[in-house]
Amino acid sequence: MALLTPALGLFVWTLIAFLCVFFILRKFAWKPILNSLSERETGIAESIAAADRVKKEMGQMQAENEKLMVQAREERSQMLKEAKEMKDRIVNEAKDQAKAEANKILAEANAQIHQQKMAALTDVKNEIGKLSVEVAEKILRKQLAAGEAQDQYVNMLAEEIKLN
Repeated sequence: MALLTPALGLFVWTLIAFLCVFFILRKFAWKPILNSLSERETGIAESIAAADRVKKEMGQMQAENEKLMVQAREERSQMLKEAKEMKDRIVNEAKDQAKAEANKILAEANAQIHQQKMAALTDVKNEIGKLSVEVAEKILRKQLAAGEAQDQYVNMLAEEIKLN
């Protein structure tokens, strides 16, 4: 048991050494340790505050990014809508232009057909007229070959003229 209880002298010298070390540490080491702990605590608090600010900024940036994405989607859909409308308009204009060209070609073709028809009818009438004159001439020559037939024909024409 003597090993477990220290002697009074050892206890006093240990106490004196402890108090000397305590006062030396208190005077020279305690303030710098407390200052460094205080600085570390302040640094940690500032880091936490900075992290909170960054987190808030990230939230705002994320919200702005979402707004930009929504706006970009709207612009994209608007551009697609405008492109579709432009395509439809161009297609409709091309169809209208093709219809107008077709109608113009048909009108020109109808005019040419009508013109050729009229030319053919004129040619046929001229031919019929020529044939009629030739037939009438041949008939009259045959009938009026004799002098007596000529006199009768002249008298008949004279009577018709008097009646009219």
